[in-house]
Amino acid sequence: MVITMATPTSQIICFSASNDTLLSSSPFKSLKLPLFWPWQKVKMGPLSVSPMGFGTWAWGNQLLWGYQQGMDSELQRTFNLAVENGINLFDTADSYGTGRLNGQSEKLLGKFIREFQGPEKVRDDIVIATKFAAYPWRLTPGQLVNACKSSLERMQIEQIGIGQLHWSTANYAPPQELALWDGLVAMYEKGLVQAVGVSNYGPKQLVKVHEYLKARGVPLCSAQVQFSLLSIGEDQMDIKNICDSLGIRLISYSPLGLGMLTGKYTPSNLPRGPRGLLFSQIIPGLEPLLNSLREIAQRRQKTVPQVAINWCICKGTIPIPGVKSVRQAEENLGALGWRLTLDELLQLEDSARESPRKMLQNIFQTR
Repeated sequence: MVITMATPTSQIICFSASNDTLLSSSPFKSLKLPLFWPWQKVKMGPLSVSPMGFGTWAWGNQLLWGYQQGMDSELQRTFNLAVENGINLFDTADSYGTGRLNGQSEKLLGKFIREFQGPEKVRDDIVIATKFAAYPWRLTPGQLVNACKSSLERMQIEQIGIGQLHWSTANYAPPQELALWDGLVAMYEKGLVQAVGVSNYGPKQLVKVHEYLKARGVPLCSAQVQFSLLSIGEDQMDIKNICDSLGIRLISYSPLGLGMLTGKYTPSNLPRGPRGLLFSQIIPGLEPLLNSLREIAQRRQKTVPQVAINWCICKGTIPIPGVKSVRQAEENLGALGWRLTLDELLQLEDSARESPRKMLQNIFQTR
């Protein structure tokens, strides 16, 4: 087992600025092990995870991310690179995938773990955090437990690291919510998951589910919400403060704002599909923030995405940027092993507040 040290929820320890030389010569080709030391792993409930995980939403999603099955070999190489560089947290969901490919993300993740050629202890240290959709037909605790068993079967594993409720039904079907919470309790008590978490829960509902699970003897390990320099409104910061006070680890999804914080898009160069419409409404007002990201990236000899992800880490969250290529994984890994200064953090946040449009919150996020 890897020796780990718990860190406070409000802070994740990274290398100091003096270690920037490890990654400074090139944003991609200078990756050197270790990007973080074993004692710098993050305590999340009973688990110890890397300061950053990777998200797998794109693995099977044709509509938004253009997935094709011919990409699977590249995804396998991407996964291998991540694990070889110390990443052991992978986030997925039973709803990831479109049409006949529903659940494809879980299937691929399980396959990649089985086929990983590295040391067995590295493979055994991988933590899968999967989310169970609050579908309208999942009305009983048993149905959520069956969903968990289906995920285990798709991934061909015996136990899930973190079983998460994908969203709350409190906004539109309050009676269903209690059954889903009881489902989390049941899968935990049956040993199907090592820990439980929630996703897209707002401040008030997050406190409620924490208290309910606590009364049932089940600790709430994590809360996953959209959190980035494009998503630091009052609710998101309230969620962060609640997590800090209750010992819940905040997992920040979309740390790059679906790609808007990569610096590669402009009003005249937008992605295809649904993202293009969203980007066209927000990107024209992002120059103050993007300029600050570029300035800091140039000074630090990093890339814009690396700076944006590092901001999430420095705010005490575990970012899970999505990856679907080796190049993306290499770039995201460059967000590890160094730390923004307080002045740089304030500069980025001031620039973010100058942006007239912010990221739309998930429609399922509760109050």
